[in-house]
Amino acid sequence: MNQIEIDNKRRSIINTLNILKKITKNLTPPLIDRVIKDYGKDPFLILISCLLSLRSRDSKTYLICKKLFEYLKTPQDFIKVHINKIEELIHGVNYYKNKAKILKEVSQTLIEKFNGQVPNNEQDLLSLKGVGPKTANIVLSYAFNVPSIAVDTHVQKLANQLGWVNTTNPEATEKELKQIVPKSKWSDINYYLVIWGQNIKNPIFKELNKNLNKNKFDKIL
Repeated sequence: MNQIEIDNKRRSIINTLNILKKITKNLTPPLIDRVIKDYGKDPFLILISCLLSLRSRDSKTYLICKKLFEYLKTPQDFIKVHINKIEELIHGVNYYKNKAKILKEVSQTLIEKFNGQVPNNEQDLLSLKGVGPKTANIVLSYAFNVPSIAVDTHVQKLANQLGWVNTTNPEATEKELKQIVPKSKWSDINYYLVIWGQNIKNPIFKELNKNLNKNKFDKIL
């Protein structure tokens, strides 16, 4: 792309994000926002919530998080209990047995290598069991206010459908978006596209999609 094309795409993305901000006010926010509302910006609880949410619906994961955090809230709590107890508490999310093992191992690693604290950089986060780029970026963005673009299935699909990128994998999508979108908007991408993806059948988004295709933003605003 030449600079004119980049500038036009940047304006289109920012415009779309501004529209999404207006029309999603009354919709249920993504999982991590709900966890933060309940428990504050606790990096450990944010990390645990992310790990539980992998391949599970936010609505189900949120209820499991509420149940789990009644009993276990720190790495020390997790290493003290038997893994069967963790399995019991998180039963209901997909792959709960494997996730229980991951939560145990992550808690142990945090205590042994990071003084019980969740690291605030990508390299150390990625060294944790079960943590990939998406989870690392969510933790950085939500727990530490580090501008990040977390690319999940919703972001990957919608960013391509909207013509923001032309990619086949999350890593390439993140890289391309970072080259186009201002850093101040990076964290907004996951937030709003996840809401869109989770409410794709909502009439609001059907109308939005129609008007985006026609570039008739005034109908939404």
